[in-house]
Amino acid sequence: MTEFKTITRHAASVLAGQLATMAFGVTDTIVAGQFAEASLAALSVASAIYMSVFVGLMGVLQALLPLWAELHGAKKSHQVGYSFRQALYLCTLLIALGMVVLLFPGGLLNWGKVPDALRADITTYLGVLALALPPALLFRLYSTLNQSLGKPLLVTWLQIGSLGLKIPLSIWLTFGGAGVPPMGVVGCAVATLLVNYTMLILATYLLRTRALYRPLQLWARMEKPDWRTLGEFTRMGVPGGLAVLVEVTSFTLMALFIARQGTAAAASHQIAANIATVLYMMPLALGIATSARTSFWLGAGQAARARQAVGLGFRMAMVASVVLALSLWFLRAPLAGLYAKSPEVVSMAVSLLGWIALYHLFDAMQAVGVFLLRCFRITVVPMLIYGVFLWGVGLYGGYLLAYEGIGSWPAMNHPAAFWIAGIASVIFTSVIFWVMIWQLLKRDTRP
Repeated sequence: MTEFKTITRHAASVLAGQLATMAFGVTDTIVAGQFAEASLAALSVASAIYMSVFVGLMGVLQALLPLWAELHGAKKSHQVGYSFRQALYLCTLLIALGMVVLLFPGGLLNWGKVPDALRADITTYLGVLALALPPALLFRLYSTLNQSLGKPLLVTWLQIGSLGLKIPLSIWLTFGGAGVPPMGVVGCAVATLLVNYTMLILATYLLRTRALYRPLQLWARMEKPDWRTLGEFTRMGVPGGLAVLVEVTSFTLMALFIARQGTAAAASHQIAANIATVLYMMPLALGIATSARTSFWLGAGQAARARQAVGLGFRMAMVASVVLALSLWFLRAPLAGLYAKSPEVVSMAVSLLGWIALYHLFDAMQAVGVFLLRCFRITVVPMLIYGVFLWGVGLYGGYLLAYEGIGSWPAMNHPAAFWIAGIASVIFTSVIFWVMIWQLLKRDTRP
């Protein structure tokens, strides 16, 4: 099988699974929007907080992919299993940290000046998702393992199957019926809780029964914490997780700032952010597939094959991002109408989606780039670059443009201000990342 076909099949499998997972958010957004405009506004803020926590912690675990892929390429199966067991200690710590933040969101709500009318639903929603966090992160560990082995389909089928459970549960629990009272937006969170535990149970069953995992000896006796191994996890995972946290919060925290503009602005931003997140699944899948393949070849000691994989990932990301951006531009009006009934919300969302199309072009390139830099053990510099450009230029610049004005530009008092600043931030970031990658590719030695 050619390198192009290998990366394409891996990326397509990851993309299908990730889109199924992201359909959770799409489902909740549509269901909440049909239930009540206020529910959609509450979901906008609550999902921003949850996604910031979950994706940041998930990023720590995802950063382990190149470590396991290299061991797999070097044919060190027993070490993969040992490393996986050690990662359970890391995962336990991340679960505890995440649950604390989700159970006590008051400080974030105060900082974002979220209206009191939305706080009850937001707090209850996050409380339910705190209970859903443990299975979500443990399943992410299972997913990272499969991606490092080049076998994402065992994850994909579970993710697609779970969507068939999530959709009817969200509708039923939100609107009520069959003896269950309407739960509003909280019903979406309860549905996620039930689905996450179902996925974890099925993943555990596969780990116990599939022949694929037997060489890894995953179910060997649990060792004591290996501080050297955990230290390596920390060096890779913490900067990687913080980078992902900065990346995600560079636009999820927009929801907290935009909430003060009113319910229509918050609801329209939720639509735009949701679609932007769905689009991000393409570069995420390509980044995972390309980095897994690159690390595999690095582990096998074949630097030329690794460079070939990087080049393919770059070209594929460019083509796919252009196609998706153009598609969004021409379909932005019907997409906005699918999410909401309010003419004001739909009109504002249509204007935002035009900016999202441009944002995606450069967001896709930086997303693939950061995954590839991890293959070469470069994690701290991308984290710092994210902090400067995504937070400094994107989030802070958007705040100034929205509420204070920048130079001769007056305050826009519109959600578009944050996306305009975000476009500038991802342009700088993508250029810097790929310049770094091309410099690394000139080397013939492994990192």
